[in-house]
Amino acid sequence: MRSRTGGDPAAALVPDRDALEHLLSRAAAPGRTAVVMTMGALHEGHATLVRAARERVGREGFVVVTVFVNPLQFGAGEDLDRYPRTLEADLRLAGDAGADAVFAPSAEEVYPGGAPQVRVAAGPMGDRYEGASRPGHFDGVCTVVAKLLHLTRPDVAFFGEKDAQQLAVVRRMATDLNFPVEIVGVPTVREPDGLALSSRNRYLSPEERTSALALSRALHAGRDAAARGPRAVREAAAAVLAQAASASPPVDLDYLALIDPAGFTEAGDGHTGEAVLAVAARVGTTRLIDNVRIAL
Repeated sequence: MRSRTGGDPAAALVPDRDALEHLLSRAAAPGRTAVVMTMGALHEGHATLVRAARERVGREGFVVVTVFVNPLQFGAGEDLDRYPRTLEADLRLAGDAGADAVFAPSAEEVYPGGAPQVRVAAGPMGDRYEGASRPGHFDGVCTVVAKLLHLTRPDVAFFGEKDAQQLAVVRRMATDLNFPVEIVGVPTVREPDGLALSSRNRYLSPEERTSALALSRALHAGRDAAARGPRAVREAAAAVLAQAASASPPVDLDYLALIDPAGFTEAGDGHTGEAVLAVAARVGTTRLIDNVRIAL
């Protein structure tokens, strides 16, 4: 991890494109650069991504974490302003997990001159599920991921499977636009009680957190019903969420879907092979997503 000095466990802070370019030009071994893209407020799920990146590129490789709260992927009324910013802690966690540097640019650095006039459209895959609930979200994701791939020039990029649709959209973008990068998904990291790790979990009160556990319970109930087919998977998960809707506080369901990962479309009752059972719901003021992969 050649960019760190003096025994400091924190990753090096890289605030702008010029500093990043200088660092990459002298630090990266050929074919051995990895990136982990985040919006900060790092937790063990992010650390798992960084460790996977370090394992992939080895000690002579270079691992950069990006920390950027991307305004393009937040819609009206969403939590852009209150999204947690914890850069000092992020530098330490990233370094402890094996990152060499944290690229943490300002909005002006990423979008000089303001919001970009030219953006990358996610296409039909970005209009479903999360895209239907958050119009324009995946266009914002694609635009910033494309920019960050261009700036960091990685050989491999790591994304969490918890954001299953984001992973699918980014993979499709990399393929369709011929980005010379391998996109790797890393399994979801969970709390001991089953709640998927998320930076937004810190918004939950103790009572809301208890209610939120219904999401993972529903997904596990669906997975346990896989031997009986897609309809049984949906029904088992829906039963858990219907009960959670009357909890205190309630779980307000946005969608529950069994998805064919090939095109991120609805998996029909005759579907066989891999599927993704995905859920999105609001508990209090916090919107949460989760998913599990199922073999049918």
